[in-house]
Amino acid sequence: MPDERDRRAALRGDCARCFGLCCVALPFAASADFALDKPAGRPCPNLRDDHRCGIHTELRSKGFPGCTVYDCFGAGQKVSQLTFGGRDWRTGSAEHARSMVEVFPVVRQLHELLWYLAEALELPAARPLRTELRAAWSSTDRLTRQTPGELAVLDVAAHRRRVDVLLRRVSESARSATPGARGRKKDRRGADLVGARLKGADLRGADLRGAWLIAADLTGADLRGADMIGADLRDADLTGADLTGVLFLTQPQAEAARGSAGTRLPASVTRPAHWTAHG
Repeated sequence: MPDERDRRAALRGDCARCFGLCCVALPFAASADFALDKPAGRPCPNLRDDHRCGIHTELRSKGFPGCTVYDCFGAGQKVSQLTFGGRDWRTGSAEHARSMVEVFPVVRQLHELLWYLAEALELPAARPLRTELRAAWSSTDRLTRQTPGELAVLDVAAHRRRVDVLLRRVSESARSATPGARGRKKDRRGADLVGARLKGADLRGADLRGAWLIAADLTGADLRGADMIGADLRDADLTGADLTGVLFLTQPQAEAARGSAGTRLPASVTRPAHWTAHG
């Protein structure tokens, strides 16, 4: 079982050790997020021969903001270097390339689960559950190390459901321990809060799993201890909001939102470069 530093490091994308799998395996649909249509398995036209993006520093201005909010949680380098032993999809057979395209999204889902489990293991409120969390980490990590054939037939949805039961228990413990949240009913799982006016809202310890917060006004909101797994924060305004101790917030969620220098974030999330310097 790796220590805290090793767990986090292994779950951060390393594009230098990946064969541009997210630019090949994932489909794009022409929209506000992508400037063109691209089916799964076809390389993005912006992908260079060295597996780097040709417009990486201009993605937003070139119409590809969707790429800036994507994170493979380290699945790209694992599939490239471990699962397929460093064999490039460009130089292998057509079957080899198809297998990489098929396996990458599976490992990416497993790595996202590992990210949540890594965070859960660090929470003081989850101490009574650490034996179960360590077992869940180990079983999930073992799945990521299977052969391409085994990964292709893995029922990853079933595994996610099993792990989610444990993560919900962690969430309940951590949210109930959030100062100011005890005894308050804030179950907003999967709620439609698109464009909601939540300026200055007290959402301490709220369950916002899977909530639709697209373009919601959360300026100055208190989100301390809220559970954010799967919450859609595209274009949500987090200016001046307090997300200290928020649960399971990922870098892609922060990148998809708007914020400011006054937005307080958990230590695991880096302030996005496109956020304003004021507010």
